[in-house]
Amino acid sequence: MTKKMHDTPLLDQLESGPWPSFVTGLKRLAKDNDMMVDLMGQLETSYKNRKGYWKGGTVGVFGYGGGVIPRFSELKNEHGEPLFPAAAEFHTLRIQPPAGMHYNTDILRKFCDLWEKHGSGLIALHGQSGDIMFQGVSTENVQPAFDELNEMGFDMGGAGPALRTSMSCVGSARCEMSNYDEARALRTIINANIDDMHRPALPYKFKFKFSGCGNDCVNSIQRSDMAVIGTWRDNIRVNEKLAKEYIANHGMEKLVNDVINRCPTKALSLKAKGNVSKADGFSSVAVNDTQCMEIDNHNCVHCMHCLNVMPGALLPGKDKGVTVLVGGKSVLKIGATMGTVIVPFMKLESDEDFEDLGALARDIIDFFADNALEHERTGEMIDRIGLVNFLEGIGRPVDANMVIEPRSNPYVRTDDWDEEVAKAKKAAA
Repeated sequence: MTKKMHDTPLLDQLESGPWPSFVTGLKRLAKDNDMMVDLMGQLETSYKNRKGYWKGGTVGVFGYGGGVIPRFSELKNEHGEPLFPAAAEFHTLRIQPPAGMHYNTDILRKFCDLWEKHGSGLIALHGQSGDIMFQGVSTENVQPAFDELNEMGFDMGGAGPALRTSMSCVGSARCEMSNYDEARALRTIINANIDDMHRPALPYKFKFKFSGCGNDCVNSIQRSDMAVIGTWRDNIRVNEKLAKEYIANHGMEKLVNDVINRCPTKALSLKAKGNVSKADGFSSVAVNDTQCMEIDNHNCVHCMHCLNVMPGALLPGKDKGVTVLVGGKSVLKIGATMGTVIVPFMKLESDEDFEDLGALARDIIDFFADNALEHERTGEMIDRIGLVNFLEGIGRPVDANMVIEPRSNPYVRTDDWDEEVAKAKKAAA
């Protein structure tokens, strides 16, 4: 029989608004699970006293140094015993998901059954690193729960100062905007560096994320130390039939206001059919019998807006590849940063291409491991030592190109870089 629910007036208030509340879900789980009953008691206490009562510790499974997030309650009664004993240990298992987050309903049901058996029943799909978060399990049940997950084909994810579980968008499996095989890229990189995930030995966490296009659906540019974003370097592909259907359904006013006028670089324009440029780098799509939308591909920055608004009518080009950026992260020592481009364009099709990407990833991880300070992310390390020293350290030349041409307005100044390198070498000697 499940223990009696605690009084939770503050949590109850969170159910009174117009939107669904997480409290409702916790109460539903608490009907059949003592751990969730006591979790709500502890949470109510935290809301009342405005203080968190979880502390860390060391909990793991055989053969792994990471992947479990330990949580022990600090709330005790006058005898020193846990105030909420069923939730006194509320650990989290981080489990690697399939690349692209592909599941079938049978697997999801097995997850639910397994976690009701061993844990709280609370599962989060997914954490910021992409992990399946099995939240709420006692120390005693950590190993049995993982053993069953492992038998289902799932492995432990990353936690602590380690390589973290990677994320990729659904990409080439379902999306017409995809420019490479995101799932293969993820598995290639993670499988080759799995020891750095399972046995934490880095100065701090390191994340990869893989997005198939500039829409960046997994937020790689802001939330990963190495972001791989799909792009193309030839002309946008056009489908005149679908473009005319778009006009028929939405009208010319929407085309002008929502597509052409919102192009950030004014690469789109409406012209009479006879005035369309035939020069290299220009393409056009007929929107009616007399007018075309002209695309100046050299001024296109692949922001994806026009492709998103006119799906199918405009598509990525055929010369596809990826842009690699390094140093993105959320707020820590120097504030939130976006990744900096270190490889403007590389093909990612052949086995050799994926080997090259893997070698680049390994070089970056090794340099990070050797040169970062404790609790310092890659972007903070680069900010401290300078981009030129980072590029030299990983053996990459400075590349001042955009995807298809040299930068006309570089956002990274290269003044006096040679002098800086000479000074650094002299100091090191």
